Amino acid sequence: MSEKHKKIYHALVDGATDGLSGHQLFDYVAKQVPKTSSKKIVRAALLALTDPDVTNKHVLDVIYALAIRHRLDSLGIDTDDEEEAPAKAEPALLKKSRKKLAADVSPASLIA
Repeated sequence: MSEKHKKIYHALVDGATDGLSGHQLFDYVAKQVPKTSSKKIVRAALLALTDPDVTNKHVLDVIYALAIRHRLDSLGIDTDDEEEAPAKAEPALLKKSRKKLAADVSPASLIA
């Protein structure tokens, strides 16, 4: 892992450990590592979720929520209202999944 990725990772875990979450945590990481991006922060979050040294459930929950929020933002799904976001996102994601499945499962692929 590069030095920059380590800085992002440690800022993310430290901020979550200090009780930050959501936009506050994202802003904290961006302040600690000014030349970072949402994509790099999400990657650091996924790394933190797989790190056996991070065992605090609250920290893991906060990091997981941050990764999901920014991943959905990159897909163009509105995550401002946490209560309604899953209900709004689900039909769009299911529709995409059905189209992909239909493309993957063609009559010719079933015969082969």
